[in-house]
Amino acid sequence: MSLIVQKFGGSSVANAERVMNVAKIVTDTYAKGNDVVVVVSAQGDTTDDLIAKQMEINPDASRREKDMLLAAGEQISIALLAMAIEKLGYHATSLLGWQAGFETSSSHTSARIKRVDASRIQDELDQNNIVVVAGFQGISRHGDITTLGRGGSDTSAVAIAAAMHADLCQIYTDVEGVYTADPRKVENAKKLKEISYDEMLELATLGAQVLNNRSVEMAKKYGIELEVLSSMAKASGTIVKEKPRMEKMLISGVAKDTDIARISVIGVPNYPGLAFKMFSKLSKKKINIDIILQSIGHDGKKDISFTVAKDRGPEAVEVLEDYMVNTLGAKEVLYDDEVAKISIVGAGMESHSGVATKMFEALYDAQINIRMISTSEIKISVLIDAADADKAVKAIHSKFFD
Repeated sequence: MSLIVQKFGGSSVANAERVMNVAKIVTDTYAKGNDVVVVVSAQGDTTDDLIAKQMEINPDASRREKDMLLAAGEQISIALLAMAIEKLGYHATSLLGWQAGFETSSSHTSARIKRVDASRIQDELDQNNIVVVAGFQGISRHGDITTLGRGGSDTSAVAIAAAMHADLCQIYTDVEGVYTADPRKVENAKKLKEISYDEMLELATLGAQVLNNRSVEMAKKYGIELEVLSSMAKASGTIVKEKPRMEKMLISGVAKDTDIARISVIGVPNYPGLAFKMFSKLSKKKINIDIILQSIGHDGKKDISFTVAKDRGPEAVEVLEDYMVNTLGAKEVLYDDEVAKISIVGAGMESHSGVATKMFEALYDAQINIRMISTSEIKISVLIDAADADKAVKAIHSKFFD
């Protein structure tokens, strides 16, 4: 007997027909003699609809109350799925995050999992029940409901798999696995049979919307083998593991991220420690920085540009205008959210020269201008105009894979 954790996203349970389809997948797995724990997201656009309701009532609502609201979406999903499983003749128990033992930090809307006490889940499995858990949520030490942020249900599933030493964690989505590019945007995108944790982590972080990056980090840390597959079609998926058996490809994929903004601080006084002070101010607000570009100093001044998540952009600008301009005498802070980050990822890049040249050639052929560049051992990212994002992905993918 194996313990299998299965996670289903919002599109997989978007309506009654799809809920029954998921129930069939789950019960088929159980009927093969496996213990099954299912983690479910809110149905379809439920989370977006709840946010819209919040904005209609109070755009400045506290993060605590936002969590109370958003956690309702998963409660609906788990109850409906448990009912569907019962209809098929099996026993199921639905559990909210706190009932399933998820203890988190107190950072509302972006909480971190501190511990999973899986004893209640194990008790239900011992009674031969299929356990349906609400993803994306937990409870803080103050007894408040918290949510893990977008994509948190992936993290919930991997956390349960790690806590219970599951044999496999399956992530069901609306695509059949991990592709070299978004198959909905690039016609000749190729499905990968296997991919390493590091490559998947880079793709997830860089905008590939298949797995949440925190879930991949956790899977790598605890050695949880992941399988990404479709809930809509019966087809083999992509295995995410430490060392794929496949021969190293030059690159594994092309990713696009349009949920970013570029901030430029102009005329920064050019003396040691100022960049540290500036980024420390943003760090205290928990604003993450990505690509950074600093100009060569001139006339005792320099310019520093960097990217942040679009939803944190206005807050970052406010912090920088107050500190850098009003306090330290920088000239101005410029903000642009009409940008996109395009990245290529691949462990094979380490042993091949000319990869960057090939990427830049593809962008040149497509007449796309590069604003910023960032590199590491297994990735190259460029910042371009958002209007060129899809064209850039197709051009780069064609250059490497056709």
